[in-house]
Amino acid sequence: MTNHREKARRVIQLEIDELTRLHDRVDESFGKAVELMRTCLEGRGKIIVCGVGKSGSIGRKLAATLNSTGATCVALDVGDALHGDLGVIDSGDLAIMLSASGETVELLALLPHLKRFGLPLIALTGGLPSTLSRNADVTLDTRVQQEACPLNLAPTSSTTVMLVLCDALAMVLLEARGFQQEDFARLHPGGSLGRALLTRVSDVMRCGPQMAVVSPTTPVREALEAMTRARSGAAVVTLEDGGLAGVFTHGDFVRAFQRDQAIAERAVEEYMTRRPVSIQADKLAAEVLATLEKCRVDDLVVIDAEGKPVGMVDTQDLTRLHLV
Repeated sequence: MTNHREKARRVIQLEIDELTRLHDRVDESFGKAVELMRTCLEGRGKIIVCGVGKSGSIGRKLAATLNSTGATCVALDVGDALHGDLGVIDSGDLAIMLSASGETVELLALLPHLKRFGLPLIALTGGLPSTLSRNADVTLDTRVQQEACPLNLAPTSSTTVMLVLCDALAMVLLEARGFQQEDFARLHPGGSLGRALLTRVSDVMRCGPQMAVVSPTTPVREALEAMTRARSGAAVVTLEDGGLAGVFTHGDFVRAFQRDQAIAERAVEEYMTRRPVSIQADKLAAEVLATLEKCRVDDLVVIDAEGKPVGMVDTQDLTRLHLV
């Protein structure tokens, strides 16, 4: 068993080493590729991705990632393309071709037809130089020194490098196009991810009788009673004008009670958390998840545009609504 574990670590380390080499050789060609893709999409064109075998599988993954981030993409089967599917291509499109060697026969047979349409061509290949790289407008180098396969034959390190480079293209393109959470939400309406992205904070917050509200001078005992009635683990502390003074949580009570058991009649402002973490009601629920995780809190105060508290979000609410 130990031997299997060490061999697994060897495979992983070999791939890490190849990714490190990829990291170090990313150059201006990568930026040119991203700009070609961005220009194509801004001109209402689409990205055509072609590959054969393992490279084809990675190409389909790239196409799926691009489509999921609003970049129109078609994974074109090379064989089908030569038998009628070239009709999917329009002038103004861009082609990305993936080949470990750069000499894949099927891809090279497709090259003249892509050139006939005048498509800019990005090549992801370890074949430098190769027929594919010589015909490309931009070549991104996917060479590896060694496959993770003990026979140095099965595509392993090379496919990992190609996959990571494709992810880098998709993510940098996403940023270059200014793609935001709201855009992502429109493309992912299903499942918990879709619910989190399409749902607003105002849709999930506790308000009215489900929200415990007290003043700074409210005794701790009454604050606890308000929390019990609202079935909440926290109470929002507000000023006379409705502004946010702080939040008093069950955790605050426990910590204070451990130091002083005679706190029941003392003002809640002595123990509340001032300047609590808050979020605006019109934000996406996905931002609640990120804020709770970042700030490591269980209760989040919801505020309106004027900064006044209008509700609360409890982590348990997110679980109940299947948002986590």
